[in-house]
Amino acid sequence: MLHVSYATMADAFSSSSETVIQRVVDVTVKTNTPLEKLEELYQIKETCDFISEHQFEKVALQFPDELLVDSVAVAVEIERNSTAKPFILGDTSYGSCCVDEVAAEHAGVDCIVHYGSACLSPSKRLPLMYVFERRPVDLEKCSSAFRELHPDTQSHIVILYDVNYAHAINELMALLLPEYPNVVVSELVVEGEQCYSHGRVKRQHDDARLSERDNSQVVYQFGRRFTLKGGSGITDYSMFYVGQEGATLRNFMMTWNRCSFTSFDPVKMTGRTESVSVNRALMKRYYAIERAKDAHVVGILVGTLGVADYLSIIQQLKETIKGAGKKSYVFAMGKLNVPKLANFLEIDIFVLIACPENSLLDSSEFYKPVVTPFEMEVACNKKREWSEEYVTDFRHLLPGGQSHVPLSDRQEEDDETDVSLITGALRSHNLLSGEPAVSSFGSSVVLRNQTLTVANANSAASFLAERSWRGLEKKLGETPVVKAVEGRRGIAIAYEEEGTSP
Repeated sequence: MLHVSYATMADAFSSSSETVIQRVVDVTVKTNTPLEKLEELYQIKETCDFISEHQFEKVALQFPDELLVDSVAVAVEIERNSTAKPFILGDTSYGSCCVDEVAAEHAGVDCIVHYGSACLSPSKRLPLMYVFERRPVDLEKCSSAFRELHPDTQSHIVILYDVNYAHAINELMALLLPEYPNVVVSELVVEGEQCYSHGRVKRQHDDARLSERDNSQVVYQFGRRFTLKGGSGITDYSMFYVGQEGATLRNFMMTWNRCSFTSFDPVKMTGRTESVSVNRALMKRYYAIERAKDAHVVGILVGTLGVADYLSIIQQLKETIKGAGKKSYVFAMGKLNVPKLANFLEIDIFVLIACPENSLLDSSEFYKPVVTPFEMEVACNKKREWSEEYVTDFRHLLPGGQSHVPLSDRQEEDDETDVSLITGALRSHNLLSGEPAVSSFGSSVVLRNQTLTVANANSAASFLAERSWRGLEKKLGETPVVKAVEGRRGIAIAYEEEGTSP
């Protein structure tokens, strides 16, 4: 007879909670770069020349997590070869691809040197220099993959790439141009007079001057610029991307969603045709827009303090959301995660203000959807329609931007109704039905559209007031002051002193 204990069965179907918490995980850590390679990888000489040319005294060195292992060695070399005092910035408040100007200003620095991957979003507070990683790429295999993916040598193709492979693109073009005369290569061009990215700075009227030269079309987006032949548009071109799958490629594919994409992964050294998953992704985004239309309370998440004009888009979103009869609240909480947003159950939907690469957040694990400013405008601004255009850069939505759509002058007065595609219920564009409006007689107060909408004046503030737990209470003057004592050590299920007392 087979005897199986309950403990054995439990271990077979589930792990012990104590074992899970105390488990040791092996982590592969990047080793220090040899001193002789620091100059090549981190361009120390160019950085010191940049510092000396502008006579900077304090310099912030911003490293992503994967490059922090070399940060001290780089700082020592810069301090030894220049008169500046370096400060190392790590653990950025938001995405490491963005320049953390707020943390740099806390150190009182004169400029920032940003290392590693970058979204190239414009920043205006401090002088800036980008130092990209020079990741290796096999040009022979890359060019061979290009020829296999594009056998027609007369194809019109735009070559895009991750910033860390910019150093190899000129050599790649030298291999391809003799065979492919219609290939266009993008260049990294950073907007702003204070950005010193090896001379590639976008200045005012640059694009107009280039387009007037031969009636060509200049496309500038996401820190890339390329010129299309006269009479052709972006949809007449295919895209070839050099880099790994990630936020940068996804951002390109969502923006130019009518173009076919191919890519070469320098790590796996393989090329492939990108699938039509963009259509599926767009449908998911449209579902989120429908959720935004149904929402009553919107949380505006501040996901950047460094990208230019982030305050302007916050104000525009407030006005757009208010014009649609919804209430909005602003949250600044650094890097987002599920537990943080789960604290605000009164919020129906969140809109994230971040750089283009961090805006497309996969909110499938979150309790409430997280949409982009463009998607919130589609939900709230009746003049903006869901079309083939998809905007991930919120600066294009502002007045003067290439995708700006002004609010209707009668946005609040219009009270059209439609049907929610999610709930099937009748939905009014104007949800301020709970706010009384003075009638033309001036003596009585009536509710707008009483038959089509439900009066609901409950706000997120009233929801918070009804919570049983409201956070820490100050109780100033009531709590006695006591001397600090040593607390417990260990983890919650097994503190060190437990089980030792008689």
